[in-house]
Amino acid sequence: MTDPLVPADFAVPRELLAPEFRLEPLGEQHNASDHAAWSSSIEHIRATPGFVGRTWPPAEGMPPEQNLADLRRHAADFAARTGFTYTVLEPAGDEVIGCVYIHPDREDPSAVSVSSWVRADRAHLDAPLYRAVSAWLAADWPLGPVRYSER
Repeated sequence: MTDPLVPADFAVPRELLAPEFRLEPLGEQHNASDHAAWSSSIEHIRATPGFVGRTWPPAEGMPPEQNLADLRRHAADFAARTGFTYTVLEPAGDEVIGCVYIHPDREDPSAVSVSSWVRADRAHLDAPLYRAVSAWLAADWPLGPVRYSER
């Protein structure tokens, strides 16, 4: 079992609001829009800093049922405080335009690994998302060193 990423008394933020997008915890209710978002942008995501050379997203895609299982796993990690996955949504509405992952670093347990992606048709939001999430983590989260590939 993985140790919690944050102290027990830390109130994990439920959202991040920015002019171009908003973040909320990724959950089952996002399955259809999340699946459509990443599956329409596989090459773009695989070229995004932090995803280069990784096996996700799978080049051949995956069925929505498997995506739902992944969303449930992310929600369970969030509830256990061992990892935090946020969906990136349009400022008003529920259309998924990306995702942010906050997890223990695989190589250094004292560090946190952060990665994010946006749909190919929202590529212009990659750098603003990176800046907003970086500032948010530095200001509002009790984390050790953060590893997040620059944009």
